[in-house]
Amino acid sequence: MTALAVLALLAWAYLLALHGRFWQAGPVLAPARPAALPDVDVVVPARDEAEGIGDALRSLLAQDYPGRLQVIVVDDGSSDGTGTVARSLIASGESGPRLLVLDGKPRPPAWSGKLWAVSQGVARTTAGLVLLTDADIVHDPAHVSTLVDKAERDGLDLVSEMVELRCASWAERALVPAFVFFFQLLYPFASVNDPTRGTAAAAGGTLLLRRRALDRIGGIEAVRGALIDDVALAAAVKRGGRIWLGHSCLARSVRPYPGAADVWRMVARTAYVQLRFSPLILLGMVGGLALVWLAPPFLALFGHGAARAMGALAWAGSAASFLPTLRRFQQSPLWVLALPGIACFYLAATVGSAIDHHRGRGVVWKRRAYQGAGA
Repeated sequence: MTALAVLALLAWAYLLALHGRFWQAGPVLAPARPAALPDVDVVVPARDEAEGIGDALRSLLAQDYPGRLQVIVVDDGSSDGTGTVARSLIASGESGPRLLVLDGKPRPPAWSGKLWAVSQGVARTTAGLVLLTDADIVHDPAHVSTLVDKAERDGLDLVSEMVELRCASWAERALVPAFVFFFQLLYPFASVNDPTRGTAAAAGGTLLLRRRALDRIGGIEAVRGALIDDVALAAAVKRGGRIWLGHSCLARSVRPYPGAADVWRMVARTAYVQLRFSPLILLGMVGGLALVWLAPPFLALFGHGAARAMGALAWAGSAASFLPTLRRFQQSPLWVLALPGIACFYLAATVGSAIDHHRGRGVVWKRRAYQGAGA
């Protein structure tokens, strides 16, 4: 038990001191106005998003960006009238000439659905900057200006933000802050933003991309089969350019996750993809998560002597690391006591994702199924 306590304590010493300051609740872009005003095309892939796309598009059309801005929606085979909702803004005169709605073409076998829709939208762009955003994101009027200012001021090829996520239902309050927290653990933002480090990631809700960087990597086709498309695109761009990832105070998701099962499906959709469909990596992940999240409270509660002291210290470190995220989501600090259980939930969802894959169910999202590691 003492050896386990030493390993757990060393693991947390490394994570807190040397793992890219993953526990921080920043960086966050403050509203800004760019000195230069390059053209911006916004591409919104949309599949079965009728409930939220109206508000999302109105927020994009209401941007106070002084330069030219066009919004391109690609209706990706929706069955709920998404395209009709989007076109109603044109028919009513709300959008003026700045909104274009396309009917997506059938998806080729080698493409993921979202990236195929994105590629069709990008094919209609002419601007030097392309903003990729989801159909469930509502933007503050200053958002596009702030993103452009960051890209132009720092000479970045990609600027991405983790948008504010809903935290209204009990399941969202329990699980959504931890989702962001674990994402930062996988991809520490400080490491992503360091051009000398290989870590690359982005958040698909807000992704401003320089067109010449997109051309350099071979276009959206370069990542056409990726199911974790935002991370794959960031990795491709960072290999020859600079990227930045932070949190947003100017964009929020309106997609609800009312129950734990909804969060489970969201996680299980790509969890095993993240592990490259590898049973060995899965076993290593299970062991690592048990060491980091479960061993410290177990040792603190049931250990003796030095093992209990080291377990308590490691548990205190893990709890402290979660506090900045809880403050960002305006949640009670008492949620740190539930973190080991929340980690078990995400661990179980990942194992469930692997079981689904090996039972031949593959990845299913919005009535589409993807099979095999080739996906």
